[in-house]
Amino acid sequence: MRKRILRPQITIAQSEHRQLLALAAGGSGAMSPAADSLMAEIERARIVPDAKLPQDIVRMGSRVQYRTDRDDLVSVELVYPVQADISRGRVSVLTPVGAALIGLRTGQSITWETRDGRNNVLTVLSVIHLADVPEDA
Repeated sequence: MRKRILRPQITIAQSEHRQLLALAAGGSGAMSPAADSLMAEIERARIVPDAKLPQDIVRMGSRVQYRTDRDDLVSVELVYPVQADISRGRVSVLTPVGAALIGLRTGQSITWETRDGRNNVLTVLSVIHLADVPEDA
C-alpha cells in the first residue's frame, strides 16, 4: 500500500522569509538535503506581513507540540542553526523535521523525509510563540 504524501498550504512571516531563503540557499546542494527541503518549503509558502500572520502558525522561535504517525508526542522549539540544542528541545529549521514544521498551522499534517530516507507524518497540535510568553511564565 502506498502512502499519500501530505503537503498542506503553509504561511511564512515576511520578516523571516528573507533570512530563511538565504539560509536555505547557502546550504543547498549535495552537502545539505535539509537545506533543499527548506528551500522547497519556502518556494511553496504564502508570504504574509507579520501583522497578518495567524497566531497558530509555526514560525521561528515557536514552541511546537506535534504527534508523529508512530503516535509519539513531541515538543520542540524551532530555531536557527546557531541556536539548535537538541538536549534543550531546540530544533534547527535546517533539519528535516525543522523544515517540515515551518509555516504549518495547528491541526495540519505534513509528510517529511528523515535523513535515512524514510517518510514520516507529523501533525501539529499546538503552537506557542515564545516571544509572546512573559519571561516569568
